[in-house]
Amino acid sequence: MRMISNPFRAVGLSHKDLTDVPYPSINADAPQVLLARCPHAGITLLVDAPTVATACNVAQVLIKDERTRMGLGSFKALGAAYVIASDAAKGKARGATYVTASAGNHGLSVAAGAAAFGARSVIFLAQTVPEVFAARLRDMGAEVVRAGANYEASMDAAMQNAAETGAILLSDSSWVGYTSRPHVLMEGYLALMAEVFTQIDAPPTHLFLQAGVGGLAGACAGLARATWGDATRITVVEPDAAPCLIASVEAGAPIETTGPSSAMGRLDCKVPSLIALKGLARDADYFMTISEAEGAAGADQSAAHGFKSTPSGAAGIAGLLAADRTVLGLDAASRVLIILSEQAET
Repeated sequence: MRMISNPFRAVGLSHKDLTDVPYPSINADAPQVLLARCPHAGITLLVDAPTVATACNVAQVLIKDERTRMGLGSFKALGAAYVIASDAAKGKARGATYVTASAGNHGLSVAAGAAAFGARSVIFLAQTVPEVFAARLRDMGAEVVRAGANYEASMDAAMQNAAETGAILLSDSSWVGYTSRPHVLMEGYLALMAEVFTQIDAPPTHLFLQAGVGGLAGACAGLARATWGDATRITVVEPDAAPCLIASVEAGAPIETTGPSSAMGRLDCKVPSLIALKGLARDADYFMTISEAEGAAGADQSAAHGFKSTPSGAAGIAGLLAADRTVLGLDAASRVLIILSEQAET
């Protein structure tokens, strides 16, 4: 475990690559309006987990359980499908082709959105993505293309395909010159936090947010700050094999990291989303990395208490278990919110 205090908290990170990049949206009304029209939408549970709290020596652990989200098994259902639904509302989705790269769950959301609104989807997967995801994508009507040894290589292939075919690139990350669709995509994630606000009695003292490129963390942190102010200490959790956000904050600039593949596959992203980085540099209190062993311990602990997930999905619990309690101000009176972001692999 490695942890730093965010030197840019409340001020934000100034860098030339971020100048024209928007902060994450905090407009939760927009996705809620669209979700209200979706027959598969439903509020996921916020579960009080007293046995997890006892194991972590805090007063309360609340788990936002995204494993049943819209039948797709993860919070990602709120992202790409929301973008395609927004396009459909403008008459721009039917007959279109959406291309993306995915570590698994984002692709499911693209495929579901495309199928629902009469569009086509082409999903590029790295060789490391489990075949179970590829099979689910094909079952949903997506064309699956294997490309590259890691997420970044599959994204390069998706970008090339979109440029050559004129298809719509729908990434869950953002970079210089590509922010419009990922900004909308992150807005979709706000529905998750909007639900939390109706389910929780008071702001938690601590919020742990797992991050790959940072889309979920950036969206949730932004809305949490706008709603709860400084009442909640926000910690971003990454694999130490893919520490792109913590490295960027330490450098004061967007950084591409290198490292081995992580068992936290949906968090194994070496390049940060610029929208997420800009937001988290302003909104997060701490950044931390967890080892492969710590990630596995989080998944084991989560499963032992009835919340079976993956090391990616349970990374928030792993972060709570591994965190420096003194630095974060964790004690027996702390009330902690965690997002269980995906179902276990089958």
